Amino acid sequence: MEIIVKDSVEEMSKAAARMVARTLNAKPNAVLGLATGSTPLGLYKELVRMHNDEGLDFSQVTTFNLDEYVGLTQKHTQSYHYFMHENLFKHINIPPQNVYIPSGTTDNYESFCKWYEQRIVECGGIDLQILGIGSDGHIAFNEPSSSLGSRTRIKTLAKQTIDDNARFFDSAEEVPIYAITMGVGTILEAHKIILLANGKNKADAVAQSVEGPVTSLITASALQLHRDTMFILDRGAASGLKMLDYYQWIQDKMPDAP
Repeated sequence: MEIIVKDSVEEMSKAAARMVARTLNAKPNAVLGLATGSTPLGLYKELVRMHNDEGLDFSQVTTFNLDEYVGLTQKHTQSYHYFMHENLFKHINIPPQNVYIPSGTTDNYESFCKWYEQRIVECGGIDLQILGIGSDGHIAFNEPSSSLGSRTRIKTLAKQTIDDNARFFDSAEEVPIYAITMGVGTILEAHKIILLANGKNKADAVAQSVEGPVTSLITASALQLHRDTMFILDRGAASGLKMLDYYQWIQDKMPDAP
């Protein structure tokens, strides 16, 4: 696991965007796993800029999103379909048929979840997965106590998650109780993972994920078992790390490593 600490959210977003660009330059038909929420907004803004100013090409890219609220249509302003279209997809040259987002309104969730998993496999697996982290340490909508081997499925959201996400709705009562989400096991099969986190409110979750035991109570802690995971953090999110000085030492010395 690699820990990168930046002085601002803008620097954090640019660092993540450079990693995405490096992936696409090496493999133009790469498969990207994408996250929603406020954390990746800076990343998507930078990718749009790189597309417009530097010609970053998405014409062969395929994307799979982590999750979606159950019951929200694609045109609902708080659906993740709407979020991704407004903040990324409509600004870049990705073919619409290459975009996959879980359906919150399918007639058969069990069949859809199996198809979603199979479609990821058919596309060759996810080359680079972008993650955020919940204040309780969850990734995607894999709430505390989720199986670390879980696959795409329906999850009941925890009250803390509903409260955290209520700021996007008019009230907490409007936040859907259920979501369709990739599982922890699905996420761990990505070839490379980048987790983004900013703000002191994420510091405890980040510290437990990086330095605590691997436990289903902090589903992001399963990333300790992944062969190629990078946490890109701002100072606030990194403030709870006991070994922060060492991680920064590694970062400083990496260019000279044999």
